[in-house]
Amino acid sequence: MKLITKKTDYAIKALCHMAKTDGIGLFTASKLSKELKIPKPLLRSLLQQLGKNSIISSSKGNLGGFKLNKPANKIFIIDLIKIFQGPIELSLCFVKKHLCFDINHCPLRKVINGIASDINKKLAKVTIASLNKNL
Repeated sequence: MKLITKKTDYAIKALCHMAKTDGIGLFTASKLSKELKIPKPLLRSLLQQLGKNSIISSSKGNLGGFKLNKPANKIFIIDLIKIFQGPIELSLCFVKKHLCFDINHCPLRKVINGIASDINKKLAKVTIASLNKNL
């Protein structure tokens, strides 16, 4: 089980980089790809998803590029996880591709749901700005 996938990790890295150097203009996918060592096709796809979700905005043309659409302290990691991975769920119990028959009475599921809730609450407080402070 991975809590953070490669796509989410790369999106966080790109946004942290953009936030650190915010105000110096637009960022191109090529420049970000080189500086962050993220494959350009993958990064371009991530940037498009971030744009669709209003995290960043883009402009086209020779002087075009990407920029943060909101302050770094308003970009929450939990939202990025939801964009690229969906909601965090630790208790998807399956037996041979079918939902577990004991799902409503399972004591382990209750414990795991509590852990997932704690993770979600903590990640809901983490922002791009707070990550940049820890660098």
